[in-house]
Amino acid sequence: MANYSISFVRSARKELERLPDDLADRIFAKIEALTKSPRPVGSIKLHGQQNLWRMRVGDYRVVYSIDDFSKVIEISVIRHRRDVYRGL
Repeated sequence: MANYSISFVRSARKELERLPDDLADRIFAKIEALTKSPRPVGSIKLHGQQNLWRMRVGDYRVVYSIDDFSKVIEISVIRHRRDVYRGL
């Protein structure tokens, strides 16, 4: 099975950069793990959305889409759980 590549939406990259270093490192490690398994145990497909998945990292959520044809995972949102679903 081929590895997937990761791309970030500009706003998601900025959200990750604003987080404390220890939390950002934990989240980034989980994102890197998506390259080998884009649908890990615990990831959930969002209802009412075409191709969005969410992954939990503590109190934060990472929302991403998977393109199986081109093997790309696009990180859309990285936010606290109370704010993540606003505006999706």
